Amino acid sequence: MLREQDIPENIPAPLLQQLNLIGRYQAIRQIHFPQSLVEFEAATKRLKFEEFFMAQMRMGLLRSGRHRHSKGVVFDKVGNLFNEFYKNHLPFELTNAQKRVIREIRNDTARGKQMNRLLQGDVGSGKTIVALLLMLLAADNDCQSCLMAPTEILARQHFAGISRLLEKMGVNVRLLTGSSKAAERKKLLKELEEGSCQILIGTHAVIEDMVQFKQLGLVIIDEQHRFGVAQRAKLWQKAAIPPHVLVMTATPIPRTLAMTAYGDLDYSVIDELPPGRQPITTVHRLESQRSKVMDFLRSEIDKGRQAYIIFPLIEESDKLDYENLMKGYENVKAYFPEPKYWISMVHGRQPADQKEQNMQRFVKRDTQIMVSTTVIEVGVDVPNASVMVIENAEKFGLSQLHQLRGRVGRGADKSFCILITGSKLGNDARERIRVMTATGNGFEIAEKDLELRGPGEIEGTRQSGALNFKLAHLVQDRAILEIAGKMASGLIENDPELNSAENLPLKSFLRQQKGGVLWSKIS
Repeated sequence: MLREQDIPENIPAPLLQQLNLIGRYQAIRQIHFPQSLVEFEAATKRLKFEEFFMAQMRMGLLRSGRHRHSKGVVFDKVGNLFNEFYKNHLPFELTNAQKRVIREIRNDTARGKQMNRLLQGDVGSGKTIVALLLMLLAADNDCQSCLMAPTEILARQHFAGISRLLEKMGVNVRLLTGSSKAAERKKLLKELEEGSCQILIGTHAVIEDMVQFKQLGLVIIDEQHRFGVAQRAKLWQKAAIPPHVLVMTATPIPRTLAMTAYGDLDYSVIDELPPGRQPITTVHRLESQRSKVMDFLRSEIDKGRQAYIIFPLIEESDKLDYENLMKGYENVKAYFPEPKYWISMVHGRQPADQKEQNMQRFVKRDTQIMVSTTVIEVGVDVPNASVMVIENAEKFGLSQLHQLRGRVGRGADKSFCILITGSKLGNDARERIRVMTATGNGFEIAEKDLELRGPGEIEGTRQSGALNFKLAHLVQDRAILEIAGKMASGLIENDPELNSAENLPLKSFLRQQKGGVLWSKIS
């Protein structure tokens, strides 16, 4: 038999009164043995609030503790490198959103506390230039920076782009990947230890034990969801004072997910696209209309443009998917015969150097069409490419479709995204296609994606268990989440150590809890 002392109250009494919530013991009794629908709803509301509130408290206390206690490198001066680049080498005027984010980061890094910030911006919003300015700020303060990217293709692209932007400034930028040659690696490791290498760009190779810095002050992680928590932590251990950390993502995160899964990080959003970027026209075409799609592609290529054709590959090693890709490649060759047209192909089974070579042929315009799997999803930048064709579009998730679409629309030309599907579509697939053709706003798409897939499938975004809710639902209970977030913030601001008498039961509960709600008493 459940007794009241088995289920002590864990939410401060003033909060319960303010929100008109029933007590914890009463809620657990009523959810199991409700006398009416009203009792059941009151119990459900209380327990959902508790789940969200405790998650927000855990995240908020982590963030508050870091703000108050964690030492960080002080970037107290904006020096020659930052100013020289900003005044003379910046390739375009920054948007107001970029300027706001740079101000937030400069405030963070000047306080003597470690920055831990999530930078979210839609595809093409200009996160890389913000990262570069921050690395120059670090160099002005005699610190080294490290930018870690999830794939060699993306690391090489960052290296090429950043080296090009800094070529007249004498900043030492180096690249380290799994395929870096031994002699080159040895020289680079020496430069890092001596401090002459100011910016290191690389893949997972940068977290190897042999990679040691003289004074690492800043770590930037691109497309952070591709890295595990332990991998990221290895970078912080390479400095006596923990470096500032900026994690960047072009996959928009719904606000509800950001509050729960990323609540321990400070949060910046670039919510504005650079001027001159035209909206991409997105259309849905059926398999039966393929020849018309190919005719359209031909007309764009004849104008001097380039095109991507993307095939789904659920598993890179899956034989059937690989065969589909090869068959698709042969079909494209039939429509676009050599030597009038040239085609690059990139997929996960290719050796890194062959993949890179095929990618470079497309970048240099030696080929007009890139047939690829989703390896090009993140970061590939070819301003001359104006058409993105996505085969079997029904097999892709919404955020992935949006990422792929973001590979075009990067130049001055009008760009198009064509989603090809079979005629028989399930309800969810039909809704995904509808959303893609209706909006180009990544944040709207992210909210819809969360609604369609549910939070359970997105939990892998961060290995924290933060979304392991039993009753509460991120989409359906958004209003309760917003209130829980507000209440947790206010409480932490007024009593960051939870030392007041009314907050001690909450402090005790959080200490013993560690995971989700204490459900062991309920069976």
